[in-house]
Amino acid sequence: MTVKPSVEVQEQAMKVAKATQKPGQTKEQTKLIAQGIEKGISEYKKQQSKKSRTRDKERKIQIKLKSRVQSDINDEDVHTSIQRPTILPWVLLVLSWLGFSFYLLSSGKIN
Repeated sequence: MTVKPSVEVQEQAMKVAKATQKPGQTKEQTKLIAQGIEKGISEYKKQQSKKSRTRDKERKIQIKLKSRVQSDINDEDVHTSIQRPTILPWVLLVLSWLGFSFYLLSSGKIN
């Protein structure tokens, strides 16, 4: 399947072919050179668009990886912060009961 180059590409190719035209070169030879230049331009554009797609895919993959790492870090922070406060109330409860019992024993209200 051959895709016909755009009019702009054809004009550019013809300008380049005419600029490099040798004395005694026929119009047919110039047209053949212009067609070769058109093909080169088309191949170059295909390669650049392929590279661009590849870069975009890699960039999207990197963005996904960064967001996953960031969400994993956030999840770890949430789990860590949840575990620490659950111990604190129990420690405070035990300390308050010990303090209360020592107070009662020292004041002589419990024999």
